[in-house]
Amino acid sequence: MTTPPWNRQRLRSNNEWLLLERLRLEGPASRAQLARASGLSKPTVSSALAALERAGLVREAGTHAQSRGRIAVLYEPDPRAGHVLGLDIGRARLRTAVADLSGAIVSRTEVRNRGRAATTVADAAVACAEQALAEAGLTPADIVHTAVGTPGVFDRHTGRVRYAVNLPGWGRAGLVERMRESLGTPLSVHNDANLAALGEYTFGAGAGSRLFVYVLIGTGLGMGVVADGELFLGAHGAAGEIGFLPLDGVPVSGSAPRRGMLEDAVSADAVVRTARALGMTGPLTAKRVFDAARTGDPAAGTAVRQEGERLALAVASVTAVLDPDLVVLGGGVGRGADLLLTTVAGTLHRLTPLRPRVEASTAGDDAVLLGALTTALRAARPLVFDRRTASS
Repeated sequence: MTTPPWNRQRLRSNNEWLLLERLRLEGPASRAQLARASGLSKPTVSSALAALERAGLVREAGTHAQSRGRIAVLYEPDPRAGHVLGLDIGRARLRTAVADLSGAIVSRTEVRNRGRAATTVADAAVACAEQALAEAGLTPADIVHTAVGTPGVFDRHTGRVRYAVNLPGWGRAGLVERMRESLGTPLSVHNDANLAALGEYTFGAGAGSRLFVYVLIGTGLGMGVVADGELFLGAHGAAGEIGFLPLDGVPVSGSAPRRGMLEDAVSADAVVRTARALGMTGPLTAKRVFDAARTGDPAAGTAVRQEGERLALAVASVTAVLDPDLVVLGGGVGRGADLLLTTVAGTLHRLTPLRPRVEASTAGDDAVLLGALTTALRAARPLVFDRRTASS
């Protein structure tokens, strides 16, 4: 029996996708190398590469000498086949970047978040993204997918962001759609800690980890979990919202100690509150407290040590549930990991026999943005393939 035409087409498409992904993951290769690695015949590989080249998905990447003096042409994915956009919307900063399909960043913008209303912040984020597009010489039509990272959890059913307590009004109905329409690109919204975890896994200290946890400590407190290269989101997308864990004896905004949330005790604001209670004066930020601790200020040193002890409680709680092989500290407060790690490690030894490796983020302030680009690329690559092979 002959194979139906639709099956032949699907088989060709599968072969082309297989070869394209192999080139993306393993680097430039010749026809012969691809045939050996994939198990496909040389004629099949040659036909698939020709189709991919016609579709603008692969290009020649030079040559190399084979045995007996033969010269083989090398192929690689063509990064110009599409572009993606990533946005990181935080209370203090707005960051955007444009990347090609290889993941290389072609433009980037960063501005202070001066917005006090949700719509103002959304419009400023769109303006920041438009600036990045202009610097890249691209239009919204060139963007295959945009991924946005924000505090909170995006509810696909309502189109709203929930739990973004540090961005007032951010849960307003229609806000995400306003950004989508203003940008003029396909757009998805994701929790910033989850994106930071994915960015750290792809580009930073989490690379190669089987199960690792990223703790984002900044204006708020969040956590992202990556297991075998994939984010763990939970049933409603709220996995990792450790800031909501109840905690006794938490002073909040100068009040007497009460039952509060872990975020009240482990965040930039918590560091400042503790430092003030210990006698530090003047305009304070978490960064200034950490800087003072480095110069030997006793009050600042105590505030930082208390932050490390409370952070260790969070790490111990997470470790008992997830058993990660690595915990990465990131975010604004995470930049002070050089002062926190010793306290966290020592406190963990007192709290629990479970002791994962704890390290500082190497992706730094770009972790959320890198995770947004990674997410956008995961959505864009198969879309570009389907569109281009369908029309080739």
